[in-house]
Amino acid sequence: MKHDNEIRVYYADTDAYGVVWHGAYLRWLEAGRIEFTDKVLGLDLKQMQEEGCVLPVVELNVKYKVSAKLDDNLILTTEIEELRPSAIIFKQTLKNKDTGVVNIVANVTCVAVNTTTNKMFRRLPECITIPYQKLINS
Repeated sequence: MKHDNEIRVYYADTDAYGVVWHGAYLRWLEAGRIEFTDKVLGLDLKQMQEEGCVLPVVELNVKYKVSAKLDDNLILTTEIEELRPSAIIFKQTLKNKDTGVVNIVANVTCVAVNTTTNKMFRRLPECITIPYQKLINS
């Protein structure tokens, strides 16, 4: 299952040349993962945190292909590429809505961390695995 976010490039996202600053992509990637977990998996990340579990990024691989520019309309597609026993790997693709040109492709690995002990769970908690299993079985 995939989830799409629409993004418009604003002046604050760009450098002096009107090209998107590389760090702006990371903000959009995080927003895409939050929307995916909320809308597709039905997970409330704030509630998960209150219950003792957070999902920090432990690995990030971004391939910058074509720079986005000021006023571009973009589509960010987020999906789970792999669910490992102790990690979730997201695949995210950002492309120009009007031309279809791919701007970046990213693989982002998140793990579940216990907020009380600050240690990684050896296995992903059921609050993550059960919604995922329902998703792939539907």
